[in-house]
Amino acid sequence: MRIILQRVTASSVSVADKTIGSIGRGYNLLLGITATDSETELDWLIQKCLNLRLFPDGDGKPWSQTIQDINGEILVISQFTLYGDCRKGRKPSFSKAAPPDQAEKLYNQFIDRLNFTGLKIASGQFGADMQVTIENDGPVTLILEREA
Repeated sequence: MRIILQRVTASSVSVADKTIGSIGRGYNLLLGITATDSETELDWLIQKCLNLRLFPDGDGKPWSQTIQDINGEILVISQFTLYGDCRKGRKPSFSKAAPPDQAEKLYNQFIDRLNFTGLKIASGQFGADMQVTIENDGPVTLILEREA
């Protein structure tokens, strides 16, 4: 499982010119799922996202607070292209990405578990052609990965 985590001042996702999810200060998470992923990787990544100290404190001290400390918001977007392999040819191979039914199940579980945090959680639409607006803060962009 792979996540591109971006600290944002705001982020939103639209499908067919209709906004279906938006957040203020927090994280934009692009979530890629591979065929070997399970709930073990999912739980580890959720805990990592929730406990990383990526926000300044009230005195401006950087890297002091977690998303939970600031009562931040999270937008989760399914992103199978995170497992695109471009080493051969001119067209990416997505053979390492999980099949859609497996990926959708884990994607929904990821969102459901985040909802238990009490933070505002928004999401895209699995399998849809989405337009994502990201106001990257910092910019802070990290790659988080946990493989089975």
